[in-house]
Amino acid sequence: MAARRTVALGLLGTTLDQGRGPARWHAWRPTVAACQHEDLLVSRFELLYPKRFEQLANTVRADMSHVSPETEVRLWPHDTADPWDFEEVYGALHDFVRAYPFDAESEDYLVHITTGSHVAQICLFLLTESRHIPGRLLQTNPPAPGQRGRDAGTFRVIDLDLSQYDQIASRFAREALAGTSRLKSGIDTRNAHFNALIDQIEHVAVRSSAPILLLGPTGAGKSLLARRIYELKRERRTISGPFVEVNCATLRGDAAMSALFGHVKGAFTGAMRDRPGLLLAAHGGLLFLDEVAELGPDEQAMLLRALEEKRFLPLGGDREISSDFQLIAGTNRVLAEAVQSGRFREDLLARINLWTFAMPGLADRREDIAPNLDYELDQFRRRTGDVVTFSREARDAFLAFATADEAAWPANFRDLNAAVTRLATLAPGGRVTVEQVRAEIRHLRTAWSHAAPAGGEGFVPRVLGAERAASLDRFDRVQLDDVLAACLGAPNLSAAGRLLFARSREQKRTANDADRLRKYLARFGLDWELVKRRLGPA
Repeated sequence: MAARRTVALGLLGTTLDQGRGPARWHAWRPTVAACQHEDLLVSRFELLYPKRFEQLANTVRADMSHVSPETEVRLWPHDTADPWDFEEVYGALHDFVRAYPFDAESEDYLVHITTGSHVAQICLFLLTESRHIPGRLLQTNPPAPGQRGRDAGTFRVIDLDLSQYDQIASRFAREALAGTSRLKSGIDTRNAHFNALIDQIEHVAVRSSAPILLLGPTGAGKSLLARRIYELKRERRTISGPFVEVNCATLRGDAAMSALFGHVKGAFTGAMRDRPGLLLAAHGGLLFLDEVAELGPDEQAMLLRALEEKRFLPLGGDREISSDFQLIAGTNRVLAEAVQSGRFREDLLARINLWTFAMPGLADRREDIAPNLDYELDQFRRRTGDVVTFSREARDAFLAFATADEAAWPANFRDLNAAVTRLATLAPGGRVTVEQVRAEIRHLRTAWSHAAPAGGEGFVPRVLGAERAASLDRFDRVQLDDVLAACLGAPNLSAAGRLLFARSREQKRTANDADRLRKYLARFGLDWELVKRRLGPA
């Protein structure tokens, strides 16, 4: 197998590579010196030079051939109108390397960054770092002052593949771990799907300013995660403005337009002064629009333009306002269904769903209930100053119930927060007892048996999970939700079947309502016992 050849690419140093007559051999010239090292055999050197320095380029090539006869030196005329124009220099170098026939299978490439303007050196670095040039950096240095003359000085080869450097790789790993920990509020979560989701969000949060769409049931933690994303971006200095949050379900009519986009004095009755609006308040920062599906059509159209053009018109105004912000939108709705029904703009959905993350509900993360229990106790301590703990028996009893299929957690972390708050507030002497836990379990069972999940989601997410529920057609979801509501109020399968098929059964000689219901539930991978466990007792 033939040995790999070393090919160097560099820029003529119009100042450092200068020299005429015999005296030039007493000066250190970096391009010539690159070929003088016994332990660096350059087979070919690609030398880019400005056309007006062609004579110098030919002199340097001759000197390189003199000190290293085995090195082929090829000259490439390379001109830019303004060598300090970053865009122009980068574009010219980019065009050169794109056209160059790299052969990484048989050649090793070194990019000499000692010569050329600072702008050109930076551009070569970026092209190497981005792998447009599949090589490593070559840095040459002059000899010590007392060793001038024919001494080649020193050189160093720098590999920009950070995975080659254990300490740097470890540092980035620690930073990424700290970022994901911040996004999880420091909670040591154990659910593999959720942890992978947070890892991906961490990567996106520090690298992208595009809109982020957070899906998931009410109480799954979308608002808290949006704020943690903001804090991470601010810590990494990718954002400097404020965090602005609004629940779109609270906005209606002129009040919605005014709150989001502002208004001018006299825009409507009661508009006694100008109002800047939340989009302007979020300039340079992050705007979190929770329940974005609740926006009206006019607000959706205005928001789309604000995202695309960074400009919008305040209510009643005739002069546009600029605001540059990152958007995070949250919803517990299936936006594709909202588009089909005409309640949400298709072009707005296309604009905000570049980065879409579906957050699982608490019932789909039962292994995370224990660490979240500790988190909620700590939050209670921060709010009240009271330290509350569980007895061993009480903690075991609570977690046994909380992690069982019976516990539906329809409001997700809001339910858990409320349960912990009640237990901690009533704990005698700051110690939660088994009797308290049993009372709280009875309270949760009763509450869950008389109410569908908050936010109008229905029973489907409780039984199938948020992700699978979101995958259903609207027709199937509405029908299944009504079936589950009947199951919740029925003592057994037969009673639920009689309620559901009360009309059609009159037309049958023999009615097997329980079997019809059993077969219907089986279409979704469900049975009576599983449905009752996840919905809670009637």
